[in-house]
Amino acid sequence: MKLETPAGRPLVSIVTPFFNTAPHLAQCIESVLNQTYQNWEYVLADNCSTDASTEIAISYATRDPRIRLIRETEFLDQLSNYNRALTYLSAESRYCKMVQADDWIFPNCLEEMVRAAEWAPDVAVVGSLSMYEERVGHDGLPYGCHLVPGIEMLRRFLLDRVTVFGSPTCVMFRSSDVSARCPFFEVDAPFADADVCFDLLQTGQFAFVHQVLTFNRRQAGSTWVRLAPHQPMMLLNIMFTYRYGPSLFPPREFEDLVERALDSYYHFLSHAVTEGRPREFWDYHAAGLARVGQRIDKWRLRRYALRALLEPVKAYVRMARAMTRRTARAQ
Repeated sequence: MKLETPAGRPLVSIVTPFFNTAPHLAQCIESVLNQTYQNWEYVLADNCSTDASTEIAISYATRDPRIRLIRETEFLDQLSNYNRALTYLSAESRYCKMVQADDWIFPNCLEEMVRAAEWAPDVAVVGSLSMYEERVGHDGLPYGCHLVPGIEMLRRFLLDRVTVFGSPTCVMFRSSDVSARCPFFEVDAPFADADVCFDLLQTGQFAFVHQVLTFNRRQAGSTWVRLAPHQPMMLLNIMFTYRYGPSLFPPREFEDLVERALDSYYHFLSHAVTEGRPREFWDYHAAGLARVGQRIDKWRLRRYALRALLEPVKAYVRMARAMTRRTARAQ
């Protein structure tokens, strides 16, 4: 199916909140200036930077009237700062595109995302293939799949782990949806960016561009790099199963989904036991489960841990039996 964008070039509000990101900020801003789609405004929100970031932002804002630099006087944590920056969208903008200050977007990013957003009036989230350093992510949809009902997309996410949205840089929203949610991101949620997509896709459609349109940097000190040893995607899957599953699946399917999710989760946790993960790991998972009214079942964890400990023994027995059969055949 060939999908076309109707005539007209809707205004896109691009938002980059930043704090002390001087090494990457110019590349981020340049990627916006180099867009093939040019009907945009660009909000640069300075969260009280103390490095050269402010001077870099000023140099660009003085050269292009479409760039608005907002210099805040109160420092906020990351998500609170993002929420504050999103309040500066132009009332005339139809779409909102965040570009985090250490990321950048490919030249055709806005062109293709706006085209996708215009495929249907109820498109709530637009995604695409994305680069995470040297790895391409969000490649779970078949190539011919461009427009998916939001509920179906969320069911695929929970049933088959089809992950098609990630950090705020990876997606585009309707400005009206951004303005209607205040705050836009839930500041104390461990997966606030995914929560937003899940909430919006309860009533809207998901549009996907099968091209790499965004680049996400995983640098030392970032939230993702700090949490990576805790394998947060495993926690996200179990939390979202409990939080959103009841509204996405009939009771019997939901029960089956929970059992599958628990089996996968405790298999993962059992290996964390045998690997001797630190207290911080267990505190992180316990806190996440508590947000959805759950806790680590110690008896179930012991059963799975015992199974994990026996896996090498079983593997050795299988190997020994195979060698015995080969030896017998050779004789």
